[in-house]
Amino acid sequence: MTFMIGSLPLMLVYRSVLSSCIKAIEITISGSAMRRLFYHVKSAFDAMEFVEFIKTPKLDGVKLHQPFHPPVEGTLCVTGHHVILSSRKANTEELWLLHMMVDYLEKKFIGSTGQLTLYCKNFMVIQLDIPSMEECLNVASSIENLSSLQSVKMTYPFFYRSTFEKLEDGWLAFQPESELTRIKSDNWRLSYVNEDFEVSPTYPRAIVVPKTVDDEILKKAAAFRSGGRFPILSYLHKKHDTVIMRSSQPLTGGNSKRCREDEKLLNAALGIGRRGYIIDTRSYSSAVAAKSKGGGFEIESHYPQWRRVHKPLEKHSTLQESLTKLLEACKDSNRTTDKWLSRLSSCGWLGHVKELLNVACLVAQCIDRENFSVLVHGTDGFDVTPQVTSLAQVILDPDCRTIRGFEALVEREWLQGGHPFASRCSQSVFYSGKTKHVGPVFLLFLDCVWQIHQQFSCSFEFNEDFLHMIFENAYASQFGTFLCNNEAERERLELAEKTTSLWTFVNRPDILQKYLNPLFKSNQNVIWPAVAPQSLCLWESTYLRWDIEPAPRAAVWGAILDIMQDDKESRLKVYALRRELADLQKEALEKGLIGE
Repeated sequence: MTFMIGSLPLMLVYRSVLSSCIKAIEITISGSAMRRLFYHVKSAFDAMEFVEFIKTPKLDGVKLHQPFHPPVEGTLCVTGHHVILSSRKANTEELWLLHMMVDYLEKKFIGSTGQLTLYCKNFMVIQLDIPSMEECLNVASSIENLSSLQSVKMTYPFFYRSTFEKLEDGWLAFQPESELTRIKSDNWRLSYVNEDFEVSPTYPRAIVVPKTVDDEILKKAAAFRSGGRFPILSYLHKKHDTVIMRSSQPLTGGNSKRCREDEKLLNAALGIGRRGYIIDTRSYSSAVAAKSKGGGFEIESHYPQWRRVHKPLEKHSTLQESLTKLLEACKDSNRTTDKWLSRLSSCGWLGHVKELLNVACLVAQCIDRENFSVLVHGTDGFDVTPQVTSLAQVILDPDCRTIRGFEALVEREWLQGGHPFASRCSQSVFYSGKTKHVGPVFLLFLDCVWQIHQQFSCSFEFNEDFLHMIFENAYASQFGTFLCNNEAERERLELAEKTTSLWTFVNRPDILQKYLNPLFKSNQNVIWPAVAPQSLCLWESTYLRWDIEPAPRAAVWGAILDIMQDDKESRLKVYALRRELADLQKEALEKGLIGE
């Protein structure tokens, strides 16, 4: 039954009044206490949207168990977007957990007491002891419903209202126009052929293409590529004027069809008399099999300036199985050394890391050492392809090893490039339902970046906490940056107007400070990571983050920072003493106490 005031539903009237109040509070708010009050008022407002899901909004006597903290008893609150537990005691850890972060929920009952175990997408596992079986079932039902909302408009980014000062709009920080300015080349132009997302629904509006190729050629080339993803520029290597391009597979089919516009587009990217490599991330047999389904690969007689090489990398579903096995091994409390090493080997995750690094290094070698341009594609061009093109740029381009440059890389290759974050990151490794479209494609890329970071610690402006932050926000966030599968979907939902960008939050001096690498020293050279098995490590601060006490690592970094601060102070003292000595020498010289 819907209650009405005049011609308006009562709920809409409440929403209108409360919305006006919240905007007034948001404008005049100041101080941490007021910000907290604002959040509670807003949470009450948000809860109206989800009242049908919340059976028990507040419950006393709940005990929280979470990694590295003693058990805490307090009051549990279930809001529209968070599970909150507060003991109201000083110096105790509170729980503020986004429902979006919950991957799987497990219920157990011991007598009349219930036990909820929440398995999170960032691999954290927490336990809630609830004194009543009925209330336990109510809380479980609420969390299960609120963590799997079907409408993206009901997720937290659409309700989150930032209280920090916005120094820049992250939605406008990395536009394609600025990318064209950055490459500073007269041979490339910005095309708006996909302005209405009709040529390719997964490409952005603006795309960098060869200047000599007009939009009509691009449309015909798009019709020859899966999903309309025709070859576009990823990276220009200024040293040799070589490029990395990306696309999807050509639709040659069983009859080996050709498209002269596609051939012209690729040859225009090379230039006269130059040659390039096509890195197909499928095995040859898989590429041949794709022809029977209408896909295929470039026939070399039609692309005489290009040489095709097959470097197979696993698709998202295989990566999901591998990561699941890895986390099962990490969470096994009864593991012995032999059992751990066996399970680490059999899960195959580090093998995927090694293979991706190998292919990225091959692309970088073609670009920097052999003076060949490269086209990278697999089947669809939005999973394995950005893994390779992004990682190759981290190796080649020092700008991609800075904080802002890495953010631009993620925007350009992954977000604007159409990687389906909503599908791939909707669940993690604990979810027990169907996961056909789920896969840790982006996490594997971040893992490979971390591997390079370990080998070249001084060449990255950011620390590994920066990578952790991006990983967690890709799976669950108060920001809208990683919502949806492509730019077309984000524009339809008006994310830039209705949500806050992650980059708006991160790119503030007080926040950036947490992600700066104290060892950073700008390195303008290409960096070549070792890819031998003995050179690779398990990223334990991610996969074992909630299982191994982080104190030793924190202590090491604390000692490094102390040493660097001492070094800085010593250098300042040396500089001051040198100036004082120079002044004394000058004075002694003027008084004739010393000779010239």
